[in-house]
Amino acid sequence: MKKFLAAALASMMLIGGAALASADGELNICSPNSDGLLSIIPVFEEQTGIKVKVESIGTGDCMKRIGSEIAQEYSTFDLMYGGSLANYVANADLFQDYVSDQDQYLMDAYKNTRGYCTNYTIDGSVLLVNTDMLKELGIEVNGYADLIQPELKGKIISADPANSSSAFQCLIGMLYGMGNGDPMSKEAWDFIDKFLVNLDGKVASSSSQVYNGVANGEYAVGLSYEDPCVELQAKGEQPVKVVYAVEGTIFPGESVQIIKGAPHMENAKKFVDFVLSEESQNAVASTICLRPLRAGVPTNEKMIPSDEIKQFDTYSIKYVAEHKAEIVKTYVDHVEMTME
Repeated sequence: MKKFLAAALASMMLIGGAALASADGELNICSPNSDGLLSIIPVFEEQTGIKVKVESIGTGDCMKRIGSEIAQEYSTFDLMYGGSLANYVANADLFQDYVSDQDQYLMDAYKNTRGYCTNYTIDGSVLLVNTDMLKELGIEVNGYADLIQPELKGKIISADPANSSSAFQCLIGMLYGMGNGDPMSKEAWDFIDKFLVNLDGKVASSSSQVYNGVANGEYAVGLSYEDPCVELQAKGEQPVKVVYAVEGTIFPGESVQIIKGAPHMENAKKFVDFVLSEESQNAVASTICLRPLRAGVPTNEKMIPSDEIKQFDTYSIKYVAEHKAEIVKTYVDHVEMTME
């Protein structure tokens, strides 16, 4: 997959004549992204002459590392590649304003209106189920309400919403879905209490541990993000199925941010321009299961069109971003209550 994406992207850029201006130097990235998205980096290196070093760590750990370094007035990294808007609003002072000239071509809802936060794709929150295990258990999973079936106790896996972007978005989906559109309602958090009992402490240290655990038959259900789950389903090598919850699905934007005081600021800007370019968006959309944000770029044929998936009418990216700290604290409090 990595080689195929790189080849497709390189070919499109040659055809489109969109090679970026040559540059010297390096670029240091921290990223929670899957291998598919990271596979565009060698093409960026070839197009620009910039040598890229990537450290793959979770969203929460990226934020902690960046914040700690800036507090000491230095930065190892130039940009953070991955994570959703909700993770950045509370940490806006860590990032440098930059609006790419390519941003104007994105769908209006995902344009950079905050200055420091550039969306480059959307990645829905889904349930991945192991169909063999569900058959053995004699149950179906079609949405969030099904996660509290007693047969699933200890057979569900999720990452930690306090440290994982994908797990946080799945939590938001459950809150909106089971709270009748109100993520802070009593009904929503009563459901979370029941879900935590069934989760039974099965908390993954990474997003990949979630979907791989389901694919390998360790768990019956995993809460994860769309692109790696659709890839596993499309391969057809393991008994997995992607479930878009009947209650609704959210599609938050995934973002790239330049770190304030980045040692290689101009190279970081070139990378942001690159991921938004028409050629890059076309190549990513055609070869891996991510939804493009650039207007006119078609979605991968492996994926269900987003207008055929139920979404929440009341979902507000702005609300979630501004209340993330409150939501995470409430979640942690409920986790502690279930352990008493």
